[in-house]
Amino acid sequence: MTLTLSVIGTGYLGAVHAASMTELGHDVIGLDVDAARIAALQEGRAPFHEPGFEEVLQRGLESGRLRFTTDYAEIARADVHFLGLGTPQRADGFGADLSHLEAAVDALAEVLPARAGARTLVVGKSTVPAGTARRLAARLEAIEGMQLMWNPEFLREGFAVRDTLSPDRLVYGVHDPVAPDAEQAVAMLDEVYARILERETPRLVMGYEAAELVKVSANAFLATKISFINAVSEMCEATGADVTDVARAIGMDDRIGSKFLRAGVGFGGGCLPKDIRAFMASAEEHGVAESLGFLREVDAVNGRRRARVVDLASEMLGDLDGRRITVLGAAFKPDSDDVRDSPALDVAGRLLAAGAQVTVTDPAALENARGRLGDLVELEQDTAVALRGAELTVLLTEWSEYRELDPTSASSLVAEPRMIDGRNVLEPQQWREAGWEIRSLGRANTVPAPRVAVPDAAAVSAEADLADVDPAVVQPALV
Repeated sequence: MTLTLSVIGTGYLGAVHAASMTELGHDVIGLDVDAARIAALQEGRAPFHEPGFEEVLQRGLESGRLRFTTDYAEIARADVHFLGLGTPQRADGFGADLSHLEAAVDALAEVLPARAGARTLVVGKSTVPAGTARRLAARLEAIEGMQLMWNPEFLREGFAVRDTLSPDRLVYGVHDPVAPDAEQAVAMLDEVYARILERETPRLVMGYEAAELVKVSANAFLATKISFINAVSEMCEATGADVTDVARAIGMDDRIGSKFLRAGVGFGGGCLPKDIRAFMASAEEHGVAESLGFLREVDAVNGRRRARVVDLASEMLGDLDGRRITVLGAAFKPDSDDVRDSPALDVAGRLLAAGAQVTVTDPAALENARGRLGDLVELEQDTAVALRGAELTVLLTEWSEYRELDPTSASSLVAEPRMIDGRNVLEPQQWREAGWEIRSLGRANTVPAPRVAVPDAAAVSAEADLADVDPAVVQPALV
């Protein structure tokens, strides 16, 4: 069945969701107050870097099933309204800023009476503190025929289109899972996702608060796992152990698993950092702050890894004042141009503050990085040009072109062959044999002694697991 859907908010989450819903056969109107963004989307131009998104966007526009607007009146008669607004960290604390979401709900409420008597569904997708959906439902309860559900997203940047169209689960939050009107709302959202559900995708129905907590709990768990292996990495540095050996061994335990156990400079982006802080703030509001107090250390470990990169730079170069350092990467993760809370830019800023002459390169994120560090940082698109004259190279975003750098060729470009591998994606022995001094987080910094080989089958399995990790940064969804 073809439905008319609106998606309010066309940032990363909303734009991907709007375009992807046309792939399921629906008519979709994307709405945003940013006229420039709407114009770009209407012209088929992706306002952010996401593999596969522009193709889906253009197919939707060409089919006539997708269009964009800044006028709420144009979405009034949609059957289902998705809320995809951002919920960034508040300027005055750790809590989530819900002002954009609340403003959208108020604006939507003004036009929804145009469908008085008709069945209308409002579906929240934004990441919010527990209790938000119930408060928003109260603001909409006077509108006849309207129901609110919460349907959190679990997108990974770089895989967002795939995760939208082929999710590993669908979560529906309703005001009361056993109420008859909730069954009607569930049936309507099932119509939206009919093609996905035909593939037997798990669908879970629960209360508002549980659905809200699923998302923030997932992000908090992933952040905790990343910081755990980075805390182990600190211990490895203190004892001379190799954190990649430790991670591989514990990852073979199926109770633990190998994903998100790659030690490095830590996580960033628009989700994990702000979501764990908002989770802590929400716990405090609900009187259970001590229960999530460990997330403060998760956050602190993440920050310490960034500082450790600067410490390594000082160990390798001595005084950083005036030294030429090239940072490979600006985005918080590969296959993205998102620089929000990017570890790469954070470290670049710290190096700059220490007096270094810093050049930053990235395949996709330089435009977004422009202005974040001021005019003293040189931004260079071409990797070879960025490497010329560097006294130290620091790999902080594991784009494939950096992972695949040839150490011999790279040594002919730099002034001094020194490398800090902040993502543990390079093979240290290969780089040392090419004449590089290479340091990594949590790894031995001398040539390791020969070790007893792992049996072939186990080795292959472990390598495959580790290669499948989205390294130390996350994923689910940008909102």
